[in-house]
Amino acid sequence: MNAVSVVLPTRNGGTRLRSTLDAIRQQRFAGAVEIVGVDSGSSDGTLDLLRERADTVLRVDPREFNHGATRNLGIERSRGAFVVMLVQDAVPVGDGWLEALVAPLQQDARLAGAFARQVAAPGASALTRDYLSRWLAAGPEPRTVFASREALEQSSPPERFDRCIFDNVCSCIRREVWQTIPFRAVAIAEDMAWGRDVLIAGYGLAYTPAAVVEHSHERSAGYELKRTWVLHQQLYHLFGLRTIPGVGDLFRAIASSARLHQRVLVGSSAGLGAQLRGAALALAWPLGQYGGGWTAAHGREWRPGDA
Repeated sequence: MNAVSVVLPTRNGGTRLRSTLDAIRQQRFAGAVEIVGVDSGSSDGTLDLLRERADTVLRVDPREFNHGATRNLGIERSRGAFVVMLVQDAVPVGDGWLEALVAPLQQDARLAGAFARQVAAPGASALTRDYLSRWLAAGPEPRTVFASREALEQSSPPERFDRCIFDNVCSCIRREVWQTIPFRAVAIAEDMAWGRDVLIAGYGLAYTPAAVVEHSHERSAGYELKRTWVLHQQLYHLFGLRTIPGVGDLFRAIASSARLHQRVLVGSSAGLGAQLRGAALALAWPLGQYGGGWTAAHGREWRPGDA
């Protein structure tokens, strides 16, 4: 059984990180398992926890944190033939999570990486659960994808995006592939970019729902606007994808989102605070998609919060 390394970027992980580390150490796995923590400016005791539970602890200046480059640093300092990418608040479910995540790569040498299924964390809102259920990495069916450069170029932007889906919330990559195709040093969607790069190089990607993590967020509408905006800039650069291309499409998306959110929240008997957040998100998410795609298509990298 090949050794496995778990690379875990952290910042103020709190009690959720403790649960994640406990779950990793409780895995039923025949090979050696090491944990490499890469912390970017924690001030809540996360570093002490990592020093107690991890095999290697690295530190990066929070001003220099980069989703691709920081993960590359962790992989460089790890030793496993397979490397698991895991976020600090994605808690593995059951003691067979690691075995299930690594299995596709052990069974098929053509695969560069595999990613796990995500289920909502305890206490997640009805709206969070509804949106997560629509994501590929929440579905029950496994899949394996191979696609040449020619096939991707001949596909529509939504088809290109779908084929290249890879999710570093919880994934496993083959070290020997990463050595020639590292993650790009990008601010977001380093996993999607890597998925595209390895497919073009002739490798495959697998989704393995037998490996499960609990992971979800209850972010503010302002945060989601900024995150969605930057993400959709990157999706345009990678795949030519604009999910909301026109102003008319934007208004229709806002209206349909508002109706959906009201239906989900009323059905869950959500309180006034949740209803107000749902209304704000019905504006934030479509606006982020439209603005991110538009600015990328017009060569303008402006985003909310820029001076």
